[in-house]
Amino acid sequence: MSQISIRTENQLNPVGDEVSALIAVARPILQGLLFALKQEVVAEVGGFENVKLMMLPRMYRAGDGDIGICFEYAVHDAVRRGDQTVLEKVNDGMRRHCKVKGSDTASILFGAEKNGALRLIDTAKDLLTDDSRLLTGAQAQPIKLRRYINMLAAAFRRPTTRLWLPASISGAWKADLFLGMKDTDRWVGTTVKINPAQLEGATGIRVGIVPSRQGKSDKITFDHAKNLVVCPLPYDAAFMEVFYSAWVIVQQFIAADAQVPKEASLPTTAQRMVAKLLAERRAFPIIDVIEALGPIAQPELLETVAQDRPAEPSREESATVETLIAPVSRYVNTDA
Repeated sequence: MSQISIRTENQLNPVGDEVSALIAVARPILQGLLFALKQEVVAEVGGFENVKLMMLPRMYRAGDGDIGICFEYAVHDAVRRGDQTVLEKVNDGMRRHCKVKGSDTASILFGAEKNGALRLIDTAKDLLTDDSRLLTGAQAQPIKLRRYINMLAAAFRRPTTRLWLPASISGAWKADLFLGMKDTDRWVGTTVKINPAQLEGATGIRVGIVPSRQGKSDKITFDHAKNLVVCPLPYDAAFMEVFYSAWVIVQQFIAADAQVPKEASLPTTAQRMVAKLLAERRAFPIIDVIEALGPIAQPELLETVAQDRPAEPSREESATVETLIAPVSRYVNTDA
């Protein structure tokens, strides 16, 4: 029977300094880029465990969707960790516009893919029950999400499966997340886009999450053309800043051939410090580097739990997958 590896990272304490916060986020970003590498390239070096950090600039091929995938991870993790700036938007959008009652907010990271390397990302089995309902806004009895979750996952990859979906959720396979309330067992399909211009509506999806523009309003709106409740996440002095900063560090580090980039590329002291820590470990496997940076990150900031469990057999279910949840952290900018 195939196995699903589930990795969760739990935030234990608030972030106290910028360097620790950036390290905490850079670690799962590195892991995401590692597992996004093409399988045949990784096989040439004997598997993921043998990919050294200094090999990443030669093996990694940047794609337009890379930062978008990481943004999906970040939003999902922010909801799970109880980030108030994100929960305020998500809860307000679900309660006011989608009529989702409850107080125990939860998120299911449904799918993200790059060149076929990443498949079904997170399991819904722990959160969904036989009474879990997906609210679509249609004038009909909400469908039971658990009953169709495997079919939606299959439809994500196989167009022929989409023909068998109920009309009320015919586009729900496009969802990035399923947001909901565990105490009432009600959920809504959610699309997450790093570029607001790429936000698209689909039957069965109710919420759209995008970053707000710097200095612009983050007011929740309803897009009638797309039939989406649009929730812009705050940028200024909010969790998006540490996400973007950590992403820039990793990308500049790769562009500098796994060395410390020029000061013009990483102008802040905290950014250069994180890049230096990476450069000092460039000769080691990425998996080992990620582990080694754990104690350097904010003490007791994140607790990682990994476990393997058998996948429930289904003709619509995919093969073994790896998971990555990118943590979102709050930090104090010491260069301000």
